[in-house]
Amino acid sequence: KHLMRKFLRPLLRGLACLLFRIDVQLRQADFSHPHLLIVANHESFLDGLLIGLFLPIDPVFVVHTGIANNFWFRLLLSQVDYLAVDPTSPMAMKKVIRLIESGRPVVIFPEGRITLTGSLMKVYDGPAFVAAKTGATVIPVRLDGASRSYFSRLSGKYPKEFFPKIRLTVLPERHFPMPEAPTAKLRRRKSGEAMRRLMQEMIFASRPAQTLYSALCDASEIFGRRRRLLEDVKQIEYSYNDLLKMALILGRQIERLSQPGERVGLLLPNLAPTLGLIFGMSARHRVPAMLNYSAGTEAMQAACDAAEIRTVITSRAFVEQAKLTDKLAGLTGVHLHYLEDIREQIGLGDKLWLMLWAIHFPRSFELPTSPEEAAVVLFTSGSEGKPKGVVLPHRAILANIAQIRSVIDFSVDDKVLNALPIFHSFGLTAGALLPVLTGASLFLYPSPLHYRVIPEIAYDRNCTVLFGTSTFLANYAKFAHPYDFYRLRYVVAGAEKLSEAVRNQWFEKFGVRIFEGYGATETAPVLAVNTPMAYKTGTVGNLLPGIEYRLLPVPGIEGGILHVRGPNVMAGYLKADQPGVLQPPVSELGEGWYETGDVVQLDDEGFVKIVGRVKRFAKIAGEMVSLEVVEKVATAASPALMHAASSQPDASKGEALVLFTTDAALSRELLAAKARELGVPELAVPRKIHRVDSLPLLGTGKIDYVTLKRLAEGI
Repeated sequence: KHLMRKFLRPLLRGLACLLFRIDVQLRQADFSHPHLLIVANHESFLDGLLIGLFLPIDPVFVVHTGIANNFWFRLLLSQVDYLAVDPTSPMAMKKVIRLIESGRPVVIFPEGRITLTGSLMKVYDGPAFVAAKTGATVIPVRLDGASRSYFSRLSGKYPKEFFPKIRLTVLPERHFPMPEAPTAKLRRRKSGEAMRRLMQEMIFASRPAQTLYSALCDASEIFGRRRRLLEDVKQIEYSYNDLLKMALILGRQIERLSQPGERVGLLLPNLAPTLGLIFGMSARHRVPAMLNYSAGTEAMQAACDAAEIRTVITSRAFVEQAKLTDKLAGLTGVHLHYLEDIREQIGLGDKLWLMLWAIHFPRSFELPTSPEEAAVVLFTSGSEGKPKGVVLPHRAILANIAQIRSVIDFSVDDKVLNALPIFHSFGLTAGALLPVLTGASLFLYPSPLHYRVIPEIAYDRNCTVLFGTSTFLANYAKFAHPYDFYRLRYVVAGAEKLSEAVRNQWFEKFGVRIFEGYGATETAPVLAVNTPMAYKTGTVGNLLPGIEYRLLPVPGIEGGILHVRGPNVMAGYLKADQPGVLQPPVSELGEGWYETGDVVQLDDEGFVKIVGRVKRFAKIAGEMVSLEVVEKVATAASPALMHAASSQPDASKGEALVLFTTDAALSRELLAAKARELGVPELAVPRKIHRVDSLPLLGTGKIDYVTLKRLAEGI
């Protein structure tokens, strides 16, 4: 047996390198430790063979008894040392512990089965408990590409190749100290959670270095040029090939209207050509600056000034339908170019270039680009002041997509309905780029305000994923038929705090659990999100892999201001007071750290609870009062209507609370009674209640607190 392995292994290794172009990346891994546990994700029946061939060890493989009992796999396993275990048996891991303590390296797949989703599946507690119990050095191994072979167990919708390129990434070693807990069951569960986080970090850390355009080229090769994945209100289905054509021809045209490195404004709705422009422009070193067409002329001018935008691409049809003529007439220092005119300027030479060369060699279109270069400029919502330009490099956006993919299983079986505007970071990264670059289908809808239409589209197009804000989701639920969302797997809420009433309404009416997340434009945008594997009501989930955090205390407030650092953090700001000058994020923690301005709490399981924004606290008689707590009391007293809190100067107490509400019957007595019921101090009950027909909203669906602050100061 030993002689067979000695001669057979080099032969098999050479054959695997020839057929699968194996790429092995070792990242400071040390296989010399006396107690060694190798953990890997499980993509195909090839995984064990590949690990055995390309790692510098002679390990024992832990395999499921169901696999070991199969004749063909037993024949293959006869060439290696293996231990057959039943995951349901409480004695199974004891055998593994004895094996590691004897000094043999052990390979185990913590998922216990080959993935059926293309993403990480349930992670069993046993392997982590083994590592903690034995003190073994854990070396994570990421396998990527084997799931696209015919040895995987993915459904027929997934593109398959006979010999896909396979990459093995061996990451730095880790140790699992035994967690502190009162019972063995709890210690085992905590170990399992630590292993899940390690596996997710491994998936994220092994991502390739790409740009937006190269990521599109990679996706088109993986999922097939002919795959139809994109649809918009024009009811035309676009394939990867169609999207590449748009990127190539539009990028070529915009190149003639601009200079390398120039920030070019895009004033366009959620349509396929908008995505084509983003990819095509970034390939030619033009930086798309996504203008918020729902903002006023003053805010749009501030955005153009901050980013030094001199050229704006828009559409006559869109300007007319969205009634933007007067807004655009008020802009100074910018030149408008219309897609209708650009289309007419595409000549025979352009068409021949596209058909005879560019579409066959699309990678040649991209100028040499570093992932650190700017990919897009987005603008903050202006909910607390003038919009600022947020410069997001390719690295930040693609890192955030990889972070999201490491914790949620989006796949070719999904269809995303995105009505969030692409000028908003949530709508761009999660709603548009994520599905396109991961092979999921995408329906782009131009407005999130069409509350009756969007549920119908979700039903008609069999959508499985919906992104929205609490405000938008509340209105969809109000107008939707109980069966409209029957296909939805994921409803993810972000951009504002999810109302408890909205959460309950979706569960009662549709049987759908909303996954609340949290982020900021400056972090591309997602920082934390609840997932099926890690969910806790009242929180925004765990922080994503690859994010460092610090909480800096605030006097008088429980929790701390969240500062974050990671690959998804922006390059810096562009501000109107210093046009075109990139200003890196400033934090008292030093370079690379971003201060979110949010006060948060983290529990012992890593779940993040948002206490409120620092700027959304009022100091009343020396006490800090959260305006979000005031809104929580109002919502509890009147759950069906809308409420928002602000503050105004007060000569005797420093500040006073003002509640804006659409409920004419809401009184201070009702609020005080509800506050006592919730255990909220009377100081958080506003004395001034102002009735409004509707609350002012920004185009992203957030409440416009700047306008409310002005109103409060005038009352």
